[in-house]
Amino acid sequence: MLLLQLPAVDLLRLDQRRLLLSHLAARWLSFKKKEVSDGEKAAWKESLIQLATDLVSAGRGDVRMLVECEPEGADAPVDVVLVGRHPETDRESVLLVELKRWSSVSHSAKRPERVEVPGYASPKPHPSDQLQATYDFFTGDEGPLKGMQIEYAGLSYLHNAHDSDVAPLFSARTSTGPHALTITADTRADLLDDLRERFAENGSASAAERVLQRLAIRTTPLLTAMMSSRGEDTVFTLRGEQRRVFRDIRLAVERLPSDEERAVFIVEGGAGSGKSAIGLELLQHFSAAGQSVKYASGSRAFDAAMKKHVGFGDGEFQDRFAFFSSFITPPQPPLDLLICDEAHRLRARSTSRYLPEEQWGKQPQVDDLLDAARVTVFLLDGSQVVRPSEVGTAALIREAAQNRHISPRMYELHKQFRCGGSDRYRDWVHDLLGISDREPDTWIPDGLMHVEVADSPEELERIILEESEAGASARMVAGFCWPWTPLRKDKTLESDVRIGDWHRPWNVKGDKPGANDAPPAKLWGVRREGVGQIGCVYSAQGLEWDWCGVIMGDDMVWREDHWEYRRAALTRDKESGVWRVRTPGSADESIRSKNNERFDECVRNAYHVLMTRASRATVLYSTDAETQAYLKRMVGPVEDDGLRPTWDRLPPEARGVRLPSVPKRGHRRRKRPKAGPQDLQLSFEFLS
Repeated sequence: MLLLQLPAVDLLRLDQRRLLLSHLAARWLSFKKKEVSDGEKAAWKESLIQLATDLVSAGRGDVRMLVECEPEGADAPVDVVLVGRHPETDRESVLLVELKRWSSVSHSAKRPERVEVPGYASPKPHPSDQLQATYDFFTGDEGPLKGMQIEYAGLSYLHNAHDSDVAPLFSARTSTGPHALTITADTRADLLDDLRERFAENGSASAAERVLQRLAIRTTPLLTAMMSSRGEDTVFTLRGEQRRVFRDIRLAVERLPSDEERAVFIVEGGAGSGKSAIGLELLQHFSAAGQSVKYASGSRAFDAAMKKHVGFGDGEFQDRFAFFSSFITPPQPPLDLLICDEAHRLRARSTSRYLPEEQWGKQPQVDDLLDAARVTVFLLDGSQVVRPSEVGTAALIREAAQNRHISPRMYELHKQFRCGGSDRYRDWVHDLLGISDREPDTWIPDGLMHVEVADSPEELERIILEESEAGASARMVAGFCWPWTPLRKDKTLESDVRIGDWHRPWNVKGDKPGANDAPPAKLWGVRREGVGQIGCVYSAQGLEWDWCGVIMGDDMVWREDHWEYRRAALTRDKESGVWRVRTPGSADESIRSKNNERFDECVRNAYHVLMTRASRATVLYSTDAETQAYLKRMVGPVEDDGLRPTWDRLPPEARGVRLPSVPKRGHRRRKRPKAGPQDLQLSFEFLS
């Protein structure tokens, strides 16, 4: 759990805008599933502001404040983790702070190791004793910062108290150690000196980025992690429920008594919940053990990215990846393990444009996959179904397994590691689009994700291109509200997306590249030449970029208090022969049929996918005036305050791995260099 991550100076700005408490309360509700108490709100208002003010007074306003930070495995959150750079060693410096509003304490006759505090019915532990467990966890063998050369310390801050009023806290029986310092109003000057000695004036952004990664708040994008290891090791650290799922599947593969025995695992979870990380860890583990394993997907973009970038020139690695339709004829003998990612994209049966119809699948596609392996793992997310032909559900897979007398193991992943690690942003998108049953609230910055609304498509494009030119990974995407014209004979692209005088092309339709090095659809999201084109949900699904500009079209518009969903009518231009929009709405031929009863769901899920492609910042724009006004209200005014994560503001640790270009056909393939900062940055959805 982490409620907020901001420099002290920006936390004060957030408070001045009267947004701090509402944000913290919303985050608390999201994590705890209950409303925060008035006492907790008062503590935030007093204690957090006092600590942030002290940091600014000490000239350390750049130091990051991690509020209510509870890493996995900790028994309780620590009120604030201060993170910065040590002025002498230049290493990361961490200070754990327990905040108390107590103004006085007295000895407890019933429990001498505790103290009596006015307003509390039972004795309270000494703040240093309370902090010790957290300190021991952070610095221990299982702690999130294990192995880092880092400066640690902890202190308790009673900013309302004087030494004489809390004398029992300084008795001989109190604990000692680097976590045991107690500061009061009388020793505030000592606190300021300690902050200056412990933290440099700047450099906190880099330190915080490394610490956030260790805390599993920030996570390495999936493809970046794979590229860093050059495909030899997925370099993921599975945590909690992910680790349990991995272990159970590993044991099933290792312990099945005979080739006749079969096992099925169904793992559900939202975008960023850890599904793909589990799958790729399984792939690496059993490939290294010499067992037969395949990683199947319904995503052409995922398959192409793995083969063209991670498996760059490595035929054995590339051969481990396949499509769902690759198993019409089951392998003999069956695979030891088949991992089916994005199983919500399963089709009723396997078809292939490369095969005559008589060679298409004769049974449900899910049965093709169950025939292919001794152990089959299905990873799926129902909120990413964007076509009526996508039939993959946990119920369908469970029924197919039970028809074979197999009792599938069911799992549901709850944590999410995408969108900069911002649970708040994920919940906000769900609320905004009506996926949840909660009323949507205005977005409040949390220091992990940034949201803004552009005033025009021109402004949205300018932002995305500026970030791309500066070095960030960035793309424009849109709802499928305009026809998608194939390449012309000269391989140029038609400017199908037309908003007023602003006309831009979709990405290339099909497997062939266009003119001016325009990449084919499956590589649009991973090649630098794709930045000037617009992707739809079918091009973007499974990908992630630092910045994503999302254009909402007239297929989903806000009217008074609800969303309305619309189908487009098209007309062919007499001069050019190109299809144009006559009546605005969805132009997606795969969903806009009047017989499609799931039309609203498909449109809503498509925007859910598009709005969760960014790891740093989402820029929104709607072609509909009323919807645009609604987005402006829900995002609220964007005041920079140093929070806008432009590329030039990010520390090197936040800029990820850059990927080498794919060699052109006909060129001699050279040994793949290790990814370095001189190459194209690309991020792939982490833990999808």
